[in-house]
Parts: sequence; C-alpha cells; structure tokens
Amino acid sequence: MSASLRTSLLLAALSVVALIAALWLGPVTIADPFASDDATRTIVWEIRLPRALTAWLAGAALGLTGAALQGLLRNPLADSGVLGLSGFAALGAVIAFAFGFAAYAPAMSVLFALFAALLVTTLGWASRGPASLVLIGVGLSSFAGGLIALALNLAPNPGALADLVNWTLGSVEGRSLEHVMLAAVLLAVGAALIFAAARGLQALTLGEEAAAAIGANLSKTRTLVVLGAAACTGGATAVAGIIGFVGIAAPHLVRALAGNDPARLLLPSALAGGALLVCADVAVRVLPTDTELKLGVAAALIGGPIFALVAARLASRGGGS
Repeated sequence: MSASLRTSLLLAALSVVALIAALWLGPVTIADPFASDDATRTIVWEIRLPRALTAWLAGAALGLTGAALQGLLRNPLADSGVLGLSGFAALGAVIAFAFGFAAYAPAMSVLFALFAALLVTTLGWASRGPASLVLIGVGLSSFAGGLIALALNLAPNPGALADLVNWTLGSVEGRSLEHVMLAAVLLAVGAALIFAAARGLQALTLGEEAAAAIGANLSKTRTLVVLGAAACTGGATAVAGIIGFVGIAAPHLVRALAGNDPARLLLPSALAGGALLVCADVAVRVLPTDTELKLGVAAALIGGPIFALVAARLASRGGGS
C-alpha cells in the first residue's frame, strides 16, 4: 500500500470522526445524536449535520485547490488567492450584498471565480512557465480589491454591509442541505478537472522543458487546474465566505506522510482540508465565548503560523544556497 493511500485512509477516518464529533458537540452537548426525540432530530440533523458537511466540503475544496496550485506553480505558498480566484469570488458576493441581492451571493461568487479563471487562462494561454500566471493573478487580485472598495463606497444599501462583514469573516452557521448540495456539486466538478490534470502535474516536477519533452501538454494542464480551482474556490466561498490559509496549510500538513508527488498529494490534501475545517468549526462552537468566533478567524489562527513557518523555512534555504 502506497504512502499516499495510507495517508488518505487515515484522513478519511479522521474526517468521519470529526463529523461525528460535530453532531455531538456544541453549545448543547447531545448525549445520543441518534435519539428519536424531536429536539435532538432538529439540532443534529437539521442544524449540525448540514453545517458540518458544509465545513468539510469547503475545507476539502480549498485543500485540493491549494495542492493543485502548489504543484502547478511549483510554489509551496500558492493557493487560490495567488491567481486572483479568491479575490473575484469575494467580489461577486460583495456586489450581491452591497446592492441588495444577498440571495444571489453564492451564484455571484461562483460566476466571478469562473470569470477570473477564464481571464487567467486566456491571458496566460501562451505563457512559458508559472511566473506569468502568478503575475497575472496578482494583477487580477489587486484589481478585484479595488473593485470591492468601489462597490462598498457606492453601495445603496448600507444595512447590508453588516451581513457582508459577517460573511467576509467566514462562517458555516445556519447552513442548509441546499448549501451542502451546491458545495458538493462544485467540488465534484472542480475535482474532476484537477484530477484530470494529475499526470501533467506529476510531469511538471521534472521542470517545464523536461515535461514538454516527455509529451506533457502544459497548456491543457494549466487550463484544467485553473478552471478546477475556480470551481472549488467559488463553491467554498459561496457557502462559507472567505476562509484563508486552509489551501496553504492542508498540503503541508500531509506532505511528510504522503510524499512530494503533486498527483499523489491531491486526495490527501482534500481530506486534510475537510477534516481541518470541521475541527475548527467544532472548536468555535464549544469555546466559552459570548459570541461565536468566526470560522475564518479560527482557520487563520491555525493556518497563519503554518504559513509563517513554511515561509521562514523557504527563506532559510534560500539564504543558505
């Protein structure tokens, strides 16, 4: 059994344990989540289960995206923010909230993420190497940030800004099975595209020229990964708001166990991202605070130090070379 498969099975078991814990733990601890009384059924199956599944799907989408983009760009600090996908997904939701179309915020997030993906793939179609994609992504991300500020300044519905602030901090509170289905469909689409590019990602570990020499279609690989990342990022942002650092943290948490092969890292990273976000959501529910800590804040508290450690390690390697 390969290291990647062993790691995936371990993380799948951890995900199941985390999901069961999410049904059991909360402001009110449920002694028997499978009891048949009305109160238990409402709390467990109508409130906690959709919330936990939404968190797992959003985390899996972000973890998978991070692993795919790190393999594509050969940059261990890459995630959906690098290519501007997160910025445009956020922009779509901001426009919906600010102009009184909050019900369409999920759809707007997905559409804007896909629009960013089309821009990246179109502008970078003939690029030779990951540097061009990164530069295009940075430009798009900055542009999205400017448009977000403009939308907030021009918003005719200031009352909706409170909802917007709540959304930008990230949360899966109050999610329903409709959110679960939306996230599941977009994760499935994104995963299909990304896994179709797995062999190309594997070839890229040899370098651009060597990958092309053995017949890898690099343009196709980039297109599949970017479009898959857009579907995953748009889906995660649509149902959970802005969640940072999971896409960076998840691949690094499993790399020591699953290896450095980008193709073999995809599934473990998705499972790790899902388990990580469910555990973070359970933590914010059981913390004894007057108001519930937002999921995006908890994810940043976990992922931020990991990001700093990875960046410091890379800097030390660069300094020693």
